[in-house]
Amino acid sequence: MTPGPKLVIGANGFLGSHVTRQLVESGADVRVMVREGAKTIGIDDLAVQRFSGDMFDTEVVREAMAGCDDVYYCVVDTRAWLRDPSPLFRTNVEGTRSVLEVARSMDLRRFVFTSSYVTIGRRRGHVANEQDTLRWHRSLGPYALSRLRAEELVLRYADEHGVPAVAMCVSTTYGGRDWNMTPQGAMVAGAAFGKVPFVMDGIRLEAVGVDDAAAALILAAEHGRNGARYIVSEKMVTNADLVCLAAEEGGAAVPRRTVSVPMLYGMAVMGSVKARLRGTPERLTLRSLRLMRAESEVDHSKAVSELGWRPKPVEESIRAAARFWVDMRAAKRKAKAAQPE
Repeated sequence: MTPGPKLVIGANGFLGSHVTRQLVESGADVRVMVREGAKTIGIDDLAVQRFSGDMFDTEVVREAMAGCDDVYYCVVDTRAWLRDPSPLFRTNVEGTRSVLEVARSMDLRRFVFTSSYVTIGRRRGHVANEQDTLRWHRSLGPYALSRLRAEELVLRYADEHGVPAVAMCVSTTYGGRDWNMTPQGAMVAGAAFGKVPFVMDGIRLEAVGVDDAAAALILAAEHGRNGARYIVSEKMVTNADLVCLAAEEGGAAVPRRTVSVPMLYGMAVMGSVKARLRGTPERLTLRSLRLMRAESEVDHSKAVSELGWRPKPVEESIRAAARFWVDMRAAKRKAKAAQPE
């Protein structure tokens, strides 16, 4: 039987664009759904069928999904700094519910949901796996809660409505072609350009190459178990290692200054105040620092054994991200120099 089309919802995003590219390169018939006016540079060179709309455009979702084997849902609002968190829940929870309502009436092989590793219950001294679920508390903020509620919703639709869904708990992704500059991409770019003046002591995070994360989603469509969660993370890296890798790859000086945890909390308080007063995104706030401090190791062996996932060392992807930003800056300078005066 000839395989049916694959649909990527949120194909313009960092992970979604890599999923789309890998599907196209595999020879699949690929459809994408993106918001009207979205920046789509990451997929503009790909031969795909486009549908324009958001998660609440039910008829567009239905048209795009009709006849598909697999749906990859890669939509997420990551704006944890918002003073009013209602947009997080509208996109991350209610938007997901709207799409699931369409999916439950379709004859899909798999609905691959991009969840987050923040939904994994982690604690120091314990290597967490898919059996550990986050026990949310107020200090983690509404972003973490919105991701947890969205994943719970997906798994409930799998259990109660027969949607063939899997939840992919993806950690922080790194790699090239980060055209919209994710927050982690901004950190890599800053280090590659020598603009990160210090490293943060005691800060570690789970990380994975974006191309490896995309491969995990595609493998889940082929081999995943309905209603299952899979951790998609290669390893824990320190902030110092991340910054040093990016700086070395970009040919910049490696920061020698280290900021202690107490100093980080002071900076986070100032960042929180600025975010609240200005309504602008701040990289370091109390909530973001608490999330970083909550980091502990996770076990991705389930994805390896059940999906056949084989991620490469994430250091390679961090270096690739740094090269992407350095090459992009060089291309911009060359284009500017070529312009007539």
